[in-house]
Order: sequence, then C-alpha cells, then structure tokens
Amino acid sequence: MIRFAVVGDIGSGKSHVAKLFGYPVFNADKEVSKLYKKNKRCYVKLKKELPNYIKSFPVKKKNLSKAIIDNQNNIKKITKIIHPEVQSLMNSFMKKNKYKRLVILDIPLLMENKINQKNDIIIFVDAKKKEINRRLKQKYKGNLNIIKKLKKFQLPVELKRQNSDFVIKNNFKNKSAKNSVKRILRIFF
Repeated sequence: MIRFAVVGDIGSGKSHVAKLFGYPVFNADKEVSKLYKKNKRCYVKLKKELPNYIKSFPVKKKNLSKAIIDNQNNIKKITKIIHPEVQSLMNSFMKKNKYKRLVILDIPLLMENKINQKNDIIIFVDAKKKEINRRLKQKYKGNLNIIKKLKKFQLPVELKRQNSDFVIKNNFKNKSAKNSVKRILRIFF
C-alpha cells in the first residue's frame, strides 16, 4: 500500500485535494469533529482539564477556540487528550484499508506530530495567501486569533514544501488541482 500524505497551510484546500485522488481518505479534522460530538470519554477528559470552557456534551468547538485564545497552553491539554484517539482511529483506518493500492492521509499536523513514515509520499498543497486568508475569514467569521494560535504549533510552510515530494498549486478551481492529481497518479499507476 502506498501512503500519500497531504500537507499545507491552514485553509490551503488540503481536504479538497485529498478527495480528488479517489482513494480512501483519513481526514483527521473530520475524525476530531466526530470525537467532539460523539465520544463521551473525550468529553469527560476535556471537562476535567478545561472546566471553565467545557460545560456540556457534545463539546462545542467555539468553547475550545475560546480556551485556546485565552491561554496558549490549553492547546497542549486538548492535543494530549485528542491525539491518542485520532492515532487509534488512524490505525483502524489503515487496517481496514490494508489491501488498497493507495490511501490518503489528510492530517494537518502530520509532520509536527511525527506521524509520517519514511516511505510516505508527501504532497504539499500550495495556495495564494490572499485566497487562504479570504477563506479563513469566512470560515472563522473574521476571528483570525485562533488561526494565529494554531499556526504557532505548525512547522513553517516553507519547510513543509521543501520536505514534500510533490507540490499541487490550488487556485480553488477544480481543473488545476485535478490535473495535478492525475499527473501524480500516472507516476505510480
């Protein structure tokens, strides 16, 4: 099985590009959202660590965002609880798809958390800063404080690009990214 790991800046369109490959995708952000909505064990742990922010189940992302904005150290507490759960879900995904030719890992902090393996094919999604910022302002309703805090935990974008095997330019128009995906797939199949 070949593992493609899709990396890039926050808001660069990694999840969109990951889906374009047409193979099973492990989307860490979606799995984390499910944990917040459905996993009571995570809720109990988060409530214990962040009692001033986590009041009810399911866990609300806006409360976690407030915790991170109020205190940078809270992201470490959240990660310590959520990361092992995501790792377990990823391991289950890998077992389920072990006979597939290719799987796609859409894990925002893949390199930072040292989840990537030596043989992974790293694909960097590159997008214009202006377009990324426009999309993030829409998504976070103009509150970019949370993005600034999260970026502190990421490797520099240029370092990710340098450590990648391929770069896909995402102009947020399907044709360009689709053509890049097809070119990459032709190399392997």
